[in-house]
Amino acid sequence: MAWWSRTQGLASEPKKSVPKGIWIKCERCNSTLYEADLEANERVCTSCDHHFRMSTEARIEHSIDPGSWQEHDKTLESGDPLGFRVDTKKYVDQIKSTTRKVGSGDAYRAGTAMMGGIAVEVGFFVFEFMGGSMGSVVGEKIARQFERAVAHRRPAIMFCASGGARMQEGVLSLMQMAKTSAARARLREARVPYIAVLLHPTTGGVAASVAMLGDIIIAEPDALIGFAGPRVIEQTIRQQLPPGFQRSEFLLEHGMVDMVVSRKDLKKTLERSLRWFERGREPSRTTGVVSDELCELPATD
Repeated sequence: MAWWSRTQGLASEPKKSVPKGIWIKCERCNSTLYEADLEANERVCTSCDHHFRMSTEARIEHSIDPGSWQEHDKTLESGDPLGFRVDTKKYVDQIKSTTRKVGSGDAYRAGTAMMGGIAVEVGFFVFEFMGGSMGSVVGEKIARQFERAVAHRRPAIMFCASGGARMQEGVLSLMQMAKTSAARARLREARVPYIAVLLHPTTGGVAASVAMLGDIIIAEPDALIGFAGPRVIEQTIRQQLPPGFQRSEFLLEHGMVDMVVSRKDLKKTLERSLRWFERGREPSRTTGVVSDELCELPATD
């Protein structure tokens, strides 16, 4: 018998393996990154500034003042109005399994929080929950968030990361585009600020409705933002799209977003924007009257 075999290896040199979750490779520059260093840098590559996807829980932690998060509408759950199924898997079973994996709350979490000492109504799409797809529960949560913002005169902020409308709910999911847009219109009529933060990806019905209706629209670098994906568009029009099409920087160049802000600067940018809105509502020194006009923001630093 041979002194060495592929199955057994050398007794003096046991097989070594690197535990999962220790290292990760950057998909842009191919640098090998230590996972702990990546987390400490808010999941931004230390070599090329590529923005990795961040979990919703981490996003909440990095965006608001510590200890100020008060979540609302946690008990809302999706139904199955169409009795939808793919092959043998029912939609209700998909909802249950995703809820066990991700947690309750469907694909959107909304709550009251403080940001830079200013009270806000803030919501986060949960991309981990069926790609952040917008169904009836998501639309209802967004509408309620905006209603609270109007009732309490608090700015509304939304962090968008979604693949679009949820096909398992059919036309009911498409109705949420109109529902959330109408709720946003009431917010504007009340002269309450709304800031939309577009993350990677923001597509489909979400991009075609409430995500692009902010008084200020901020995008993270290189985020995919648009209704249909570039590959679908190219196949439809049979033309090659320009480089960087539907990425944050392309949209900024064409006037579709107001700012592209690195994740490490996002919180302070939001806080500065909120302070300018607050300043616009302070009583005039000459007349003592509070203005409901949205004030103009200065250029970014």
